[in-house]
Amino acid sequence: MLVRVVIVAALVVLAGCGSPPPAPSPPPVARAATPAPTPAPVVVLDPGHNGGNAEATDEIAREVPDGRGGTKPCNTTGTATAEGYAEHAFAWDVAARVTRLLAARGVDVRSTRPDDTGVGPCVDRRAAIANEAGAALTVAIHADGAARDGRGFHVALSDPPLAPAQGEPSAALGRALVAGLEGQGFTPSTYRGEAGLDPRPDLAGLSLARVPAALVECANTANPAEARVVADPAGRQRYAEGIAAGILAALGR
Repeated sequence: MLVRVVIVAALVVLAGCGSPPPAPSPPPVARAATPAPTPAPVVVLDPGHNGGNAEATDEIAREVPDGRGGTKPCNTTGTATAEGYAEHAFAWDVAARVTRLLAARGVDVRSTRPDDTGVGPCVDRRAAIANEAGAALTVAIHADGAARDGRGFHVALSDPPLAPAQGEPSAALGRALVAGLEGQGFTPSTYRGEAGLDPRPDLAGLSLARVPAALVECANTANPAEARVVADPAGRQRYAEGIAAGILAALGR
């Protein structure tokens, strides 16, 4: 019995002396914070006029602020080709095509009107929609009606500027839209503006904008050759691709 006690005691002593102390726990690994996702830029498209305007003449004749201390009619019916293809339908279709192209690139696209059968909205409300959205930029889409021999697109800008966004930010957007449309083979207007840009004080949607804004007159619907492009879905796709390219360039995407 004595031998067994001595042996057990010795083993206890040896175990206590020979075992290394437990290793300290490793410090916790610092985890890098996950960056918050970058919100998609908001772009407001403003397809000109509306399909119900022609039956609401009193409503669209109502005077609204023009952004420069005066007033102007709420909206108009727009123009049409000689064959009857309406500007409001052209603008709506091109805007839908631009929306699809931009959405595919991660842009949050919004419209100033939900369909092509309503009335308005008035030009001041169209500007307000973009302002209230805090849009990165807004582009109005139109087709012009001018002398038969006039041809080409032009991009209207507010001039003189009434807000910081109407200065160089809008001018940069205008230049990007010109380049985008030229990239699709379209040529600048022969009857308005210079090098595709047309500074104007009379467009309320631009004068009231507090975000970078431009208005694209894609073509002269009175010109037979351009009217055919306007009425052709393939032509409208080319306009949409040019406008989308300009918007993406202005966004730096």
